[in-house]
Amino acid sequence: MLFSKWEENSGRSYAIPRPDPGLDEALTADLSQSLEKLRGFCGGTADLQINRITASEVPMAFVMFEGLVNYQTLLLGAAGPLESAVAAAVGCSREKLPAVIERELFLSGDKKRFSTYRELIGFIASGFAALLIDGAAEGIAFGVQGFSFRSVGEPSSETNLRGSREGFAEPIRINMSMVRRRMKTPSLCMKLLKLGEKSNTDVCILYRSDRAAPAMVQEVERRLSEAVFDSLLDSGYLRPFLESGPFSLFSGTNVTERPDTLCAKLSEGRIGILVDGSPFAVVAPTLFAEHFQSADDYSERPYYAVLMRLIKYLAFFLTMLLPGCYVAAVEYHPELLPAELLFRVAEAESGMAFPLMAEALFVHFLYELMREAGLRLPRPVGHAVSIIGALVIGDAAVTAGLVSTPMVMVVALTTISSFVVPSLYEPLTLLRLVFILLGGTLGLYGVVLGLCFVGANLCSVTVLGVPATSPEMPFSGYAMRDTLLRMSWKWLGRRQFLVSRTAGTGQNDAAAQDRQREGDTRL
Repeated sequence: MLFSKWEENSGRSYAIPRPDPGLDEALTADLSQSLEKLRGFCGGTADLQINRITASEVPMAFVMFEGLVNYQTLLLGAAGPLESAVAAAVGCSREKLPAVIERELFLSGDKKRFSTYRELIGFIASGFAALLIDGAAEGIAFGVQGFSFRSVGEPSSETNLRGSREGFAEPIRINMSMVRRRMKTPSLCMKLLKLGEKSNTDVCILYRSDRAAPAMVQEVERRLSEAVFDSLLDSGYLRPFLESGPFSLFSGTNVTERPDTLCAKLSEGRIGILVDGSPFAVVAPTLFAEHFQSADDYSERPYYAVLMRLIKYLAFFLTMLLPGCYVAAVEYHPELLPAELLFRVAEAESGMAFPLMAEALFVHFLYELMREAGLRLPRPVGHAVSIIGALVIGDAAVTAGLVSTPMVMVVALTTISSFVVPSLYEPLTLLRLVFILLGGTLGLYGVVLGLCFVGANLCSVTVLGVPATSPEMPFSGYAMRDTLLRMSWKWLGRRQFLVSRTAGTGQNDAAAQDRQREGDTRL
């Protein structure tokens, strides 16, 4: 009774994504009737442009959406050549005109014929100019895109000291060309599909046919084809469909703004996903060890790259465990602290109004509040909010006795270390609060139990048949040359590191076996 009542109420507020009705109807040979139906499907929208022309006494019409087409390219390529192309079709019926014009007219490199209203609207919404001909039940779409977009620039979230300064932009075609320019091999495959019942967003699956396991590629295609959206607006919408389950703290996928990073992942047998309108490419599967690696590691000397990775691992454990261990040590295990330090901590905590665990939770909540405010506000105002929060509010809280000075230092160190591994910021923020609660209630025993739970949860993450903890678990000694340590390129370049899918029977697919015979290394 209660469930039926809830379902009835939710049905009034939510709508199931459904395709637009009637769009699969075929075009008619009557030009005026086709244009009238097109106006009806578009609801009389103001940005629909219909330009009627006549070439060799044949009525035609160019259809496009305003602002998506390069008018100069369209005019220069269609004014004279279209007249001559129609004139060359003397003796042909109007039904064959689309095929003749497609062959004779080089208006753009991307030319496609269509026969339904769904295809017509999809093309013109993507920046194509559609040519409809009276007497033909087919049309031709010319790729003359001219919409405005953000130019290719340096990635904002993955800065590096050396290497490429190019980052992905929003148009998917530009992103595909940036990958192709870096990998001039016929084994680089790109498959396009459309997702979103209303948005019809272009999604591109990238992989190398000589590296990626065919079963893994098929699994990604199957999962994406089963994804149901009303509108697909960002690549992050697709990540839950590729991951193993909703109860894992860590993700088995990652995103990147760098074309060179995506090319490196594709060379290891992974699969990349580009979404039109998003500058972030999804990479699947992603290993946990890769969160502590960067593009600069492979351009610098090996010993320095090893040092940086060790610092990142240290920052990871500091961010996750330091506040909880501090609360546990002061509350339950004061004998673990040196005498001088214990005396100073006890003196600082003697005049506080709240317990130590409440202090830690309050300070972290205050920090997240200021961070979110500084992130969402305009950049100049955001910096001012951060400075005011750090100086004024922090000092006032210590003076008022709400927070002790040692706790402020612990939170400051934790905050700095959390930005060392930015891709793990979300799980670390949650784990930091969890360990504070465990340390404040169960002491160090609770911290150890929580750490065991985190390890078990991490080991349970498997994406597309690849464990996220590889190559540590299951262990692969040869693959450790580029995990915690990083060997020289004299060693890394000898054999290509691969991440391939293992089938449920425990046997590798045929392609993976062939690669293994060739001397490649597999996780």
